[in-house]
Amino acid sequence: MLSKKMEEALNEQINAELYSSYLYLAMAAWFQEANFVGFAAWMRAQAKEEEAHAMKILDYILERNGHVSLKPVASPGDSFGSPLKVFEAAYKHEQSITARINKLAELAAEERDRATALFLDWFINEQVEEEAGVNLIYEQLKMVGEDHIGGIFMLDHRFGKRE
Repeated sequence: MLSKKMEEALNEQINAELYSSYLYLAMAAWFQEANFVGFAAWMRAQAKEEEAHAMKILDYILERNGHVSLKPVASPGDSFGSPLKVFEAAYKHEQSITARINKLAELAAEERDRATALFLDWFINEQVEEEAGVNLIYEQLKMVGEDHIGGIFMLDHRFGKRE
């Protein structure tokens, strides 16, 4: 069974994952409105992935006979500035999610909750992948520069092929 403290922390993480999904959906809409359909498709796929993360945690809480307590999801806003600024914000966001997952892992260790610690290992590994994927696009956009629209459209096309 989960401790009350771990249950509350995992419920907070569900909210953070749903916020991530909302954030990426807002970014997808911004890209679509700006006619960057590849980046929009990439962000939509990312939004679905974040929602799946929330469901994975929700299912885990229930498997451990815990109580799921959903809270309102904050609005991520809808104005992002430029493709570079979008991916910079996404990279910073992924770093913040990594920090949250690390705190959950520390809590699991403190509470000697080996089952939750093992469960969180998947998220720790996933965050390495998440940060690397977003950072790659961010760094390539920085190399291209915000004024080189041809390069931006090339990256838009390339990353729109995400499966």
